[in-house]
Amino acid sequence: MDYKGRGLSVFVDHCVGKSSKVGGWRLWVDRIGGNRKNVADDFIDLVDEMEENRKTTIIVSSHNYENTPSIEKIGDLVARIQAIGADIAKITTTALDITDNARILQLLPYSLIPIIGIAMGEKGLISRVLSAKFGGFLTFATLEGGPATTPGQLTVKCLLDLYNFRQIGADTKVHGVIGNPISHSKSPHLYNAAFQSVGFNGVYLHLLVESVSDFLKTYSSLDFVGYSYTIPHKIAGLKCCDEVDPIAKAIGAISCMVRRPFDGKLIGYNIDYMGAIAALEQGLQGSSDGSSSMISPLSNKLMVVVGAGGAGKALAYGGKTKGARVVITDSIIEKAVDLANNIGGRVIRMGELDEFAPE
Repeated sequence: MDYKGRGLSVFVDHCVGKSSKVGGWRLWVDRIGGNRKNVADDFIDLVDEMEENRKTTIIVSSHNYENTPSIEKIGDLVARIQAIGADIAKITTTALDITDNARILQLLPYSLIPIIGIAMGEKGLISRVLSAKFGGFLTFATLEGGPATTPGQLTVKCLLDLYNFRQIGADTKVHGVIGNPISHSKSPHLYNAAFQSVGFNGVYLHLLVESVSDFLKTYSSLDFVGYSYTIPHKIAGLKCCDEVDPIAKAIGAISCMVRRPFDGKLIGYNIDYMGAIAALEQGLQGSSDGSSSMISPLSNKLMVVVGAGGAGKALAYGGKTKGARVVITDSIIEKAVDLANNIGGRVIRMGELDEFAPE
């Protein structure tokens, strides 16, 4: 962590909102190979020593366990940290929304001293991964199986192997899967491996989003180039598009969004139905007599779609285009009725499913 050389690193830490020492400053010294200890009473002597010994680095940190302040307040804090003679500023806040990360990332390229900028919690993930893109001095990670020292901290393996952290730079293009919840998604495992295999300078992130429109307005840079959509945002995503592919428009939901590079417009597509319908057709073909036909094996088959959300809309649309007789149910019957009216299907209630056996 000592960017000037070997020797002494001093950590001055300001905490907000975690313990009885709210608003207090703590001073720590790390000697290489030694233990961290409180040395607040010796601060003046240490400053004098540092003037004579240029192998010493001061890292002044602020931890806010309540929220992420405004960009103006964070900027003022960095200025105060610089004014007391810090070589590196560490600003750690708490992300209450994924848009909070933007205030941390905006500071990194413009500070007069190196900054370690982190927003804690699951919603702060992108501040940890994208710090390398925006010029952060470093990021933190825990050893595999070790305890996280702050909420949302990644393991070294996750940072290096999943997100390819060492390959991230200023020109890296940002992608991700938008949903809530989202940590279960395997999409980053697929896409980041694919990016690395073809030498594409991109990273694909878990994006825990509350409001799609707020997220897109906040991260409007051309470097944020594309997203996958999952529960519950497939319909909200469509409403935020500048243009929508005709199939996605007919379905009424998107599964992915691309930012057009020459004008920044957001274009929505839906390819959910392609994979799902192809799998159904393959399964039906496997149970048929093997004769070849241009007619889909779904043709004239009864297809029951459970759920009329974004994925259900895509399946119902795909089944109907293949000639299936589509029946739709949902716990909110009005949603099922709307979808059935749009694609020309039938509706049954959830309670009728156990007795529904027309074939």
